[in-house]
Amino acid sequence: MYKKIMVPVDLVHVEVLSKAIDTATDLAKLYKIPVCFVGVTAETPTSVAHTPEEFARKLKAFGEKQAASHGLTIETAAYPSHDPSVDLDKTLIAAAHETNADLIVMATHVPGVLKHIFSTQGAQVASHADVSVFLVR
Repeated sequence: MYKKIMVPVDLVHVEVLSKAIDTATDLAKLYKIPVCFVGVTAETPTSVAHTPEEFARKLKAFGEKQAASHGLTIETAAYPSHDPSVDLDKTLIAAAHETNADLIVMATHVPGVLKHIFSTQGAQVASHADVSVFLVR
C-alpha cells in the first residue's frame, strides 16, 4: 500500500510524540516498509543543538534508540532552516519528496504550548502535501 513512512520529529518535545511514533512503526511492520524520522532545525544555535550537524547527530541517535525499541530500521534526515517556525510545513513537504515517503505520520493537537504549533502545522501539511498524511492526536 505504502512504500515509505516519514515521521516529523521535534527533539525538544519527543516525550509527546510516542503515539505518532507507535502508529508509524506499527504501520511499517504491517506493510514491511521503512520509516524515516525527519527533523527541522534552525541554522543558528538552539536549545537542542549548537549546529545543524550536531542536530543531525542527535536525531540519528534518537532514531537508533527508537529503532531498537521497535525492532525496525529507522532512517533519519535533518533539514536546516533559516526560520523553522515559518518554513516548517514547506520543509516537511519537501522532505517527503526527498526521502521518497508516500505517507507522513504526524502528531497533532498536542496539549499545552505545542498544540498551537502542531495543530497548525499538521493541518497545513495535510492541506498542501501531495502524499497521504496521517494526523495522530
